[in-house]
Amino acid sequence: MSNYTKILVALDIYAESHPVLEKALQIASSSKHINIVYVTVPMVNYQPFGMAYEGDFFNDLCLQSKAKLKELADKFKIPETQIFSPVGNPADEIHNTANDIKADLIVIGTHGRSGLKLLLGSTANGVLHGVKCDVLAVKV
Repeated sequence: MSNYTKILVALDIYAESHPVLEKALQIASSSKHINIVYVTVPMVNYQPFGMAYEGDFFNDLCLQSKAKLKELADKFKIPETQIFSPVGNPADEIHNTANDIKADLIVIGTHGRSGLKLLLGSTANGVLHGVKCDVLAVKV
């Protein structure tokens, strides 16, 4: 049995996230130990006279994100109370969610496509900085 009882799986619901979730399920003794999070990045439109938020479009995006996350949770039998969909900076919100649920492991996918973040990717790299628990980066 795993020593991890509170696993937070950070997903990109618009990419192939099944390998990340499946890896977390291999580590967990059951899906009741899995929590999933998808962070919606706020959409800000910079206009010549200030900033404006993309109202209805952004609200629809948040609702679609929650629906996709719930669909994944249902498929893997993860309770609805263990689904999180905050809005903000992905690394910060993953840290906040991990702290709130007292996670002992964060599982995150990584693409690692370019630049200094070649090995991990920007979100995975951001999660590593300042994290208070173990992190498993899964290559997707």
